Amino acid sequence: MTELLAVAAITVLAVVSPGADFAMVVRNSYLYGRTTGVLAAAGVAAGVLVHVTYTMLGVGLLIASSTALFTAVKLAGAAYLIYIGVRTFLARADLDVDLSDRPGLSPFGALRSGFLTNALNPKTTLFVVATFTQVVGPDTALWQQAGYGLFMSAAHLGWFALVALFFSHSRLRGAMLRRQKALNRGIGSVLVGLGVTLGLAR
Repeated sequence: MTELLAVAAITVLAVVSPGADFAMVVRNSYLYGRTTGVLAAAGVAAGVLVHVTYTMLGVGLLIASSTALFTAVKLAGAAYLIYIGVRTFLARADLDVDLSDRPGLSPFGALRSGFLTNALNPKTTLFVVATFTQVVGPDTALWQQAGYGLFMSAAHLGWFALVALFFSHSRLRGAMLRRQKALNRGIGSVLVGLGVTLGLAR
């Protein structure tokens, strides 16, 4: 139960923290409408599964080959959570969303833009690796690891589909972005706390 709560907390915080995926979905929704935004959100969720797949394989190999090395990676993951928490808390600049008008996206183009945004996103890489190294151990069943990964993907789909619904209405965009600083401070504080807690846990 503790592992599940940790995965849920870290995932929700990482998902709602504004980044490249957020900017891309906002842009597509604002310029091209709700359907394009939701398809981009589906692509973002699919991109997460790329990171989940290689992380599950890598964590399994680490556990099998060297407990000490796995512990080192686990501590590095906790340190990353603290680092990204501090960075998020201190972020001052508004999120940059390119709203230049360009030709509309096809359904495949919308899916592809979301997929590539997260499949090639270092933030997503580090988020997935850091989360898995905190909650996966030698006794964690493969089906349970897969469940964690599917939850991460589903959380991305749910949040970014919601973003698409909101930002397909232009007047809501400014209201949400104006609260970005308070959101960053809240997310940053909780991430630092989680990183410290997980890093000290045995």
